[in-house]
This record gives sequence, structure tokens and C-alpha cells, in this order.
Amino acid sequence: MIRTTLLQRDSMSVSEFRCTAEPGDKPFAEQYACHSVSYVRKGSFGCHCRGRFHELVAGSILVGHPGDEYVCTHDHVAGDECLSFFLTPELVETIGDHRAVWQVGSVPPLPELMVVGELAQTAAAGNSDVGLDEVGHLFASRFVEAVSDRKAKPLNAGLRDRRRAVEAALWIDANSHRDIDLDDAAAQAGLSTFHFLRLFSAVLDVTPHQYLVRSRLRHAARRLADDDSPITDIAYDVGFNDLSNFVRSFHRAAGASPLKFRQASRGKRKIFQERFALQ
Repeated sequence: MIRTTLLQRDSMSVSEFRCTAEPGDKPFAEQYACHSVSYVRKGSFGCHCRGRFHELVAGSILVGHPGDEYVCTHDHVAGDECLSFFLTPELVETIGDHRAVWQVGSVPPLPELMVVGELAQTAAAGNSDVGLDEVGHLFASRFVEAVSDRKAKPLNAGLRDRRRAVEAALWIDANSHRDIDLDDAAAQAGLSTFHFLRLFSAVLDVTPHQYLVRSRLRHAARRLADDDSPITDIAYDVGFNDLSNFVRSFHRAAGASPLKFRQASRGKRKIFQERFALQ
């Protein structure tokens, strides 16, 4: 088993697992260390847990409960891959810590979970402006809703909560050049990450990470139009740690590369005219 840690936060961690077991390999017992939900993104495997046997295929979810033993088998197909979210007890208590929910063993491919699982893969690859930790919160809460058949109550934010969300947005924008994450913003607002994510998204119709990325793009656009600094310097100055990610994100937002956007800001309007003429 090859494990790669993709994210480590106060409330959760995310890892990618690539299984190297072959059909016929002798299985062995393992133990869940914490609550977890693992999205099977490729292949299939079997899992024996709490007296039941589960067959998991792409789109299924393996559910872990701390202390429970499990044995995975690979009788059919080798080379499965999973994207796993490991949750702290505090986060689980907030989302819903009913033992029956977390001891189901597995969940079959459900459309409302598969679409979020695929979004998580995109976020893990760095191709989405939604944060991987944000998708993790959504994935875990959707799982609890699906298994318990309970829908989350709509959030009615009062004046104080709305002010919290707005002040958090202002703080994110002012610090968008820094390496900040969901936990940082939640701590600034004095809320748990789960409640902060719900509040911010409900009030501003955008997740904290989306707002962070868009703030960086906004600052980059101003810099591209105002000064002649190298594009690489601007990308790093506004908070992007990867030039290719900046170019890809900027092009997706502006419909033009940073260079062409800079040229357009200097009077070469034909760049945008040509693009819109094709639509």
C-alpha cells in the first residue's frame, strides 16, 4: 500500500492510497485509528468488518470507526485507489457522531456522494478553486445525511453571524498573499471549521477558499494592468505557490493568459474582441 498525505489540518487529514496487493495475497487484520470516509476512485476490493463482508467498486465509500478491525481482500481486481478523509472526534461530533452511521462499513455508489467524491479528486489535483478541506467537510456531512436520511437544517444567519462572515472575508482578502487555510480563517472568526464553512458559504455564496483564490486573481489582475513586474513575480507575490496553477486559474477566470491580459490592458483590445466573437 502506497500512502501519500495530501492535506493535514487541525480537523482532518486527507490521504491518497494506491494498493499494491495482488489477487491471492494473504489478507491481514488492521484497525481503524479514527473516523474516516474513503472514496474508491478506481478498481475494487473486499472488506470484512464487524461480521459483514463488503464488496466495494469505484464510487463506493469505505467507512471507518475508531477501534474497529477490518480485513481487506483483493480476489477480483488489483490496483484499487482511494481518497481518504480522516476526521477528528470534534468534527465528527459536529457533523453527527451516531455510532450506527459510522459502523455501516461501506456505502454503495450513491450519486449525491459520487459527485462530491469526483470534486474532491479535482481539488486534490489542484484543478479547482474549492479547497480540498472544504470538499472534505461537504463529503463527510453528505455521507452522514445519506446514511441517516437526515438533511441538514438551512442556516439562518443573524446580523452578528453575517458580520462575522463579512469580517472574515475582509481578513482573507487582506491576507490573501499569505499561506492561509480554512482553519486559519475559522480561528479568526472564532468558530469551528465546520460551522464557519457553512456560515461563510451561506452568507456570501462562495466558500472561503474560493474567495481566497478569487482575491488572489483580483490582486494579480490589478498588478498585471498597473506595473511591469514579471508575471512569475506577480504570481508568487499575490499568493500562488505554483506558476502553472496561477496561469491555469487566471486563464479560466479571464479567458486569456496573464500575458494577453496585460497586453489587453495596454490597449490591445482585439484580444478580447476575438475571443468573444467566437462564442
